[in-house]
Amino acid sequence: MQRNNISKVTEFVFLGFSSFHDHQITLFVIFLILYTLTLAGNAIIVTIIRIDRHLHTPMYFFLSMLASSETVYTLVIIPRMLSSLISQNHPISLAGCTTQMFFFVTLAINNCFLLTVMSYDRYVAICNPLRYAVIMSKRMCVQLMCGALGIGLIMAAVQVASIFTLPFCHRVVGHFFCDILPVMKLSCIDTTINEIINFVVSLLVILVPMGLVFISYVLIISTILKIASAEGQKKAFATCASHLTVVIVHYGCASIAYLKPKSENSVEQDLLLSVTYTIITPLLNPVVYSLRNKDVKDALRRAVGRNIS
Repeated sequence: MQRNNISKVTEFVFLGFSSFHDHQITLFVIFLILYTLTLAGNAIIVTIIRIDRHLHTPMYFFLSMLASSETVYTLVIIPRMLSSLISQNHPISLAGCTTQMFFFVTLAINNCFLLTVMSYDRYVAICNPLRYAVIMSKRMCVQLMCGALGIGLIMAAVQVASIFTLPFCHRVVGHFFCDILPVMKLSCIDTTINEIINFVVSLLVILVPMGLVFISYVLIISTILKIASAEGQKKAFATCASHLTVVIVHYGCASIAYLKPKSENSVEQDLLLSVTYTIITPLLNPVVYSLRNKDVKDALRRAVGRNIS
């Protein structure tokens, strides 16, 4: 295709769930309910941590940051996806696609490293309890949070720049948002270098945090097993259970989505995986921390009790 034809692509159209045309209204209702629960759940988590002084600790500071990040993460993707389910050929400009991908990648990577920071916090709390207040000072917490966001911003800039310098000659994105690989497929030229960049970045932002979390939990479990009383072991494990549940699901979905061989890609698999990490995983955070975390449940009871009084 001639260069003058390539430059004419100024907007994209999402293919989305068009292959499920007969079920789009049903999907809209299901996704809307899940999205509403996600927003409400994360809002409750952030609010309860803010108003309850018992939760003014590093662990819950990071949890509130994760909940806030997950909320913005879903706002970047899901409203447009819901709109595309009830209206056909919902376009997005080139600039809009660039912006959506940048925020999506930034927040996704930020969430990965926030989970790593939370595992470090649990490591310090269990393995170095006497020095916990000194190590996890307010300044350190802010630095760790900014570090996670900074890594997300840098990696997102690298990936987005590598993709949107490509010439595009197709405008139909085989997805419901501007994800990396579906947009890359629209290019008219060979994208081998871009695919390598994407794979290397994916390795760094998935395997490095996973490795750090693994090391943290090896040290945590080793310390817990040295606790003499069974009750003490149970209490120590309980403080990690919620975080570990979220970590396994989060990194599991990310690894399958971005590290699987290219030959295994299919539209149906990609849609299913994308629904998992854009809708289900953000909902998992408030559900797990509300149902499995005693401190949060106690804080909710205190808040409800005050309101009733």
